[in-house]
Amino acid sequence: MGGVTEHRPQSSVLVVGAGPVGLVVACELLQRGVEVRVVDAGRGHSAHSRANVVWPRNLELLDRIGVTDDLLGIGHRLAGTAWYSGGRRLATAWMSKLADSPYPFALTISQNDTERVLRRRLETLGGTVEEGVRLSSLDNAAGGPSVKLEHEGGRVEELEPGWLVGADGAHSTVRKELGIAYDGPPVDVSFAITDARLTTSLSEDLSHYCYAPSGAIVLGPMGDGVHRIALNVPHDAYDEHNPPPREMFQQVVDDRAAGRSRVEELLWSGSFRVRVRIASAFRSGRCFLAGDAAHVISPAGGQGMNTGMQDAFNLAWKLSGVIRGEFGEGILDSYDTERRAVSHDVARSTELLTKAGLVNTPAKVALRDAAFMAADRTGLFQRKVAPQLGQTAVAYGGGSHPRLPLRVSGTRGAPDASPYLGGGSWPVIDRDRHSVLLWPGTRTPPADWRRTRERARRALPEGTPVLDLTRAVPQGLARALGPGPALAVVRPDGHLLARLDPGRPQEAAHLLARAAHTRSRP
Repeated sequence: MGGVTEHRPQSSVLVVGAGPVGLVVACELLQRGVEVRVVDAGRGHSAHSRANVVWPRNLELLDRIGVTDDLLGIGHRLAGTAWYSGGRRLATAWMSKLADSPYPFALTISQNDTERVLRRRLETLGGTVEEGVRLSSLDNAAGGPSVKLEHEGGRVEELEPGWLVGADGAHSTVRKELGIAYDGPPVDVSFAITDARLTTSLSEDLSHYCYAPSGAIVLGPMGDGVHRIALNVPHDAYDEHNPPPREMFQQVVDDRAAGRSRVEELLWSGSFRVRVRIASAFRSGRCFLAGDAAHVISPAGGQGMNTGMQDAFNLAWKLSGVIRGEFGEGILDSYDTERRAVSHDVARSTELLTKAGLVNTPAKVALRDAAFMAADRTGLFQRKVAPQLGQTAVAYGGGSHPRLPLRVSGTRGAPDASPYLGGGSWPVIDRDRHSVLLWPGTRTPPADWRRTRERARRALPEGTPVLDLTRAVPQGLARALGPGPALAVVRPDGHLLARLDPGRPQEAAHLLARAAHTRSRP
């Protein structure tokens, strides 16, 4: 390019990509005092990147970096998601009936607004986004990554960051430079989407998945009469020079959607093609992939951005602990194993939703509709599909590390309890360290529990965050901990590490020591 090449001293972490995933990683690291650079080549406004829903689990995790309240002040709350066939309601997955989340609703909010909130938080924490800076090459030698960054105007910068996070989208340069394969199941569907002003008889506190022989359509209220509309279309029906028109959306709404709706005005429209892909590895030495750089899944269920944000949180608390000397580097192995497994699970579930919407023979339609109605009538839909959609069902280690119904607050200080809408309180665990929950169960005599609790406290390492669950707790947490007394060791992301006998607290002390040092999996 003929530009000047300059060398820069080592930076702790280089984050490539300033979408929601890269911004979350940077905010998490910055609030722990880790040096971070965020560069972004400049992303186009493709429909593919326009996520518009944040699920309950992510609202919990976003509280870690102190942005959930800001998002709630902007977005539109949904009580759940309803499915229809031929205009008849089949089933409903209610977020409002999730007893194990402090945020029992989905939040619809434009990705642009989500990014604005995250950028504002990044700036508050002392970070900036360097716009127009493109990673052009990456050498991931044994000593750590070495990169070239091309700036607008032709200046080339050589940098050797201590760590690198590639959050640079589906066409990730980081992934390509690392030589990581990017394959997936044979899902290949094209969608047309719009945000439109809609006059409708459908409820504005539910999103609506509507199936018809001609295909599927989703209508998601975003507040103030605006709805996200998404529907499958033939490949190459539209492109960036020929966006889908209002008349097409109205025709498909009339054909596929339940209720009566009129598309008044398109705020924007576009089309995109989805080929499901998952990277064969999310880590290579001191380099990591997160978000679309690691996985692209079907938009059915609105899981993509949420899954990417959970990558960011899973990686950032581990990486910051390693950099600060609190964890051994072996804990980072678990980022790859945990998040790749979840990505495959999400890909499978969204693939099923996508295929369910494309059923078109009478026999298959009847079978699908009967299955949905039976699952709804027996409560299976609420027990299985609602937590899966809300991502509160995410578990690691083959299910041995489930998420617990807790808050992980971004406010520093001693753990406390926050109000619980259904009565009781939500225990707040430390966001940076493993915490211990002392749970008396439902049958232990108070005097016996006091003695057990004091012995356990004395045996734990000094400085261990400990929560005594002696007050009323949410029913979802009580169920997760069980009826008997327990000492639960909880990871900083709210996932259970182990449930132990409180009468043998030395086991917890040993487990905490192993969790804080070099381990292949936390």
